[in-house]
Amino acid sequence: MAVVLLFEALRRIIAPQAAFIAAAIFAVHPFQAEPVNYIFARSILLATVLCLAALASWLRGDLWWAAAWFAAALLAKEECVAFPVFLLLMHFARSRDSRELKPIGAMFAFSIAAGVRVLLAAQSVPGSGAGAQAAVTWQAYLASQGAVILRYLRMLLVPAGFTVDADIHTPALWVAALAWAGVITLAVIASVEFSRARAGFWFLAGLVLLLPSSSIFPATDLAADRRMYLPMIGFAACTGLLLERVRPILLTALVILLVGVSVARTATWRTEESLWTDAAAKAPTKMRPRIQLARAVEPGRALPILAEAERMAPDDPRIPSEEGRIYLSLGRPDRALPQFGRALALSPRSAEAVNNRGVALLALDQKEAARVDFERALAIDPCIFDARLNLLRMGIPKSAPAECRYSAEQWTALRTK
Repeated sequence: MAVVLLFEALRRIIAPQAAFIAAAIFAVHPFQAEPVNYIFARSILLATVLCLAALASWLRGDLWWAAAWFAAALLAKEECVAFPVFLLLMHFARSRDSRELKPIGAMFAFSIAAGVRVLLAAQSVPGSGAGAQAAVTWQAYLASQGAVILRYLRMLLVPAGFTVDADIHTPALWVAALAWAGVITLAVIASVEFSRARAGFWFLAGLVLLLPSSSIFPATDLAADRRMYLPMIGFAACTGLLLERVRPILLTALVILLVGVSVARTATWRTEESLWTDAAAKAPTKMRPRIQLARAVEPGRALPILAEAERMAPDDPRIPSEEGRIYLSLGRPDRALPQFGRALALSPRSAEAVNNRGVALLALDQKEAARVDFERALAIDPCIFDARLNLLRMGIPKSAPAECRYSAEQWTALRTK
């Protein structure tokens, strides 16, 4: 659907051959493999389809229908908040029709409302991994994003290096400044063709659509291939215009190459083991891929993976926590308890670590010590679900605060145990 909508929109404003090439690039580029294969990314797929429906309506002159489609896109994924900026750029580059300004203003209002909602949710939802809950500050995130954008552009041209967990770190200040200078230079060069809505315009459009996820709003993952799905509208159109005079046989070879890489990426996504094996190989110093790989394989293979990870990062509390979980699954709470204890020593204020130790104590029939740990976990985080459920299983009900964002299934479990 997204590919068809993109082609239908682009053929109204650029040459049909360029529109066809752009749609083909959008359809088969390996950047699209992660959002299509990763169920977590289904929201950005829907938001992109709705944004393309808005673009198609806009180009037909149905301006308020475009605003309605965009409002629906925001409900799917707020990452599309910059879409009105893209339309405003198109307004100045193509038509300058004053009738377009009111719908664009309405879309900006929708974007502001959605942005406020995201900021509030990021502040209040524990573990959201964004905003105040991110593992990095907005300053560190901004410093990293110049290099991240250049990485995306390199992968757009040279389709290699795709991974579910990129090995990206916050760079030194001078490196960050140079990277952003490179991005700004490319934008300035592209702006030469702005008024004609040619390749440079669409390159700028891709940057604009990318900025909500690659600027100042922090997320724990500094880079993610799925964030390129919506910006590929602009980058694919830019590519289509640049390649419209290339010989068909060369274009066919390019598409076949991209299809081959995309199929390989899709094969990597077929199982958790293959996905995290690939990620661990491409980010050998990161611990998350190793921990996720340990969760994807049987315990006999998981423990050596975690042992190697512990040698590399002896102060990472996630590793002994995972080892403890594996020992519990093997029916060895006596081996799990010291691992959970080590995790707690490394992260004394972790409600999850306290709860895990309580689980091991309960499995060892040390009920009073387990109760103390479960209650301590709730004292640290009143909304930790597992500790509340464990107390309920022990016959000690604890009412949950109304602000706890449990799923419907979790609320049902608390009411029926």
